[in-house]
Amino acid sequence: MAYRDLVRGWHEGILAMDKGDWDSALKIFSSIEEPSSRIYFNIGCVHLSTGNPEGALQAFDKTVTKDNHLAVGFFQRGFVCLQLEMYEEALYDFSMALTHLRNNPFIDYKQLGLRHMLCAWEVLYNIAAVQCRLGLWQEARITLEEAIRQRPEGRTTSLDVALEWVQNHLFLEPIHVPLGEFFRPRKEEVEQLDSKDFLGKPKVISSVIPNDEYIGFEPLRPQRQGFYEPSVNAVRDRGSGYYQVVTHYYPEDSEEMAVKGSTIIFVLTKGADGWATAICDGQKLRIPTSHLEPVYAPKADKWKVSNGIPLPPIKVPPNRPHLQEMDHQQPGPAEGEDTAANDADPQADLQQVPLAQDKASSSENRSILLKVHCDYTVKVNKALTLSDLRSLLRETFSQQAELGKLSCRLSDSKQFIVISGEEEMGKMWQEVTDGRLTLWCQGTDACSDRPVLYRMVAHHGYTAQRPEDLEFNEGDTLDILSEVNEEWLEGHCNGNFGIFPKCFAAQASIGAACP
Repeated sequence: MAYRDLVRGWHEGILAMDKGDWDSALKIFSSIEEPSSRIYFNIGCVHLSTGNPEGALQAFDKTVTKDNHLAVGFFQRGFVCLQLEMYEEALYDFSMALTHLRNNPFIDYKQLGLRHMLCAWEVLYNIAAVQCRLGLWQEARITLEEAIRQRPEGRTTSLDVALEWVQNHLFLEPIHVPLGEFFRPRKEEVEQLDSKDFLGKPKVISSVIPNDEYIGFEPLRPQRQGFYEPSVNAVRDRGSGYYQVVTHYYPEDSEEMAVKGSTIIFVLTKGADGWATAICDGQKLRIPTSHLEPVYAPKADKWKVSNGIPLPPIKVPPNRPHLQEMDHQQPGPAEGEDTAANDADPQADLQQVPLAQDKASSSENRSILLKVHCDYTVKVNKALTLSDLRSLLRETFSQQAELGKLSCRLSDSKQFIVISGEEEMGKMWQEVTDGRLTLWCQGTDACSDRPVLYRMVAHHGYTAQRPEDLEFNEGDTLDILSEVNEEWLEGHCNGNFGIFPKCFAAQASIGAACP
């Protein structure tokens, strides 16, 4: 039996006992499966109240069987045995009660639910009462003298009178737990029997579109990527659903929303006046039903939801890769590089379009349009003049043209080949398409001699969370060096190397990549 059901039956039985309905209390207690010792104690007290000592004796037998250390159980059973003139059994029970007091002057059963304090002198007094009935007057006198030594201050007169009765060979009336005192369940447990409504009844003050006219409560449902459609119970009008606007609709009121033809809208209700209340692009409007025709629910584009009521973007933080997942150790910045002085644009894309007009010795050689992308970094200070800046850039261009690394992208793959000899030059000329060819010129220290797979542009700024992270701002260009996993990339930006979440950037055009 569940403890909750036990407490419920226990409490109902106590309520019946408080009303004096002994039969109902006895019936309720007897219906409890596997009752505890305290329930049996209460059953014995009910039998005592109805004048049934035999039934009380059986109940108290089960009480001390369930809990053979319950002193008050032995005390009550001894009282019943004394009434039934079972003196030897009564003397044994009172002796057991005194033993389970463990030399304490009293035991307070309030914490167990019984508002009674069993005192040692009460047990000794009942022992003396049994000894009187057995004719052991001398032993009864000695027992009472011991009770007097342990008596409280308020019981002096009554115990002295009892001692005089023993000396005059008069029987003593035994003491028992007062009628009306039972083991009761804890108040906190009774209060928890009934479920409590901590939130209260829901009251819709303002609802989200498209349920703004629905009075009631609709439980939350998992959202899926695409158009939001309320549940069947939330929409009261059978004509509700997705419709397509057949022709352009321009309302007479300029403040209302105009709807173009072939637009998909969600109709909430259709009125008898020929007008429908609908939702389009998150706004509520009224439109003639003659402009509408029903359609199936549109399938939302994975990346763009242009009509209806789009769901918010799903943002799931990527799992950070372990360090051992990276193919190689991330290099640090080049020695001697002053990052604080790098105030110029570190990723400037300059296009030089010279015409390569080589004087051909055969008809196969012809001029092509050569497009070169340069990636360079210079250190300047704020006192630099425009003429000095142009001179510095001119010098940088000439140095990079002589010392920089030239590379070409193969048309059949995303890999770059470094043009370092005649063999690579031959492959380069094979990539000419429609008389055009694109090369990339990069300084030897720009990407630490590591191949760049492609280039991305940061759509959001990223702040480094760990030492191995690459920090950048929105709009920065990122050189992708390796793909750590599906969610993390290793890249280079502003002279720094590190990893970053892939969702913070998008791949740039092919013309913006570097080797």
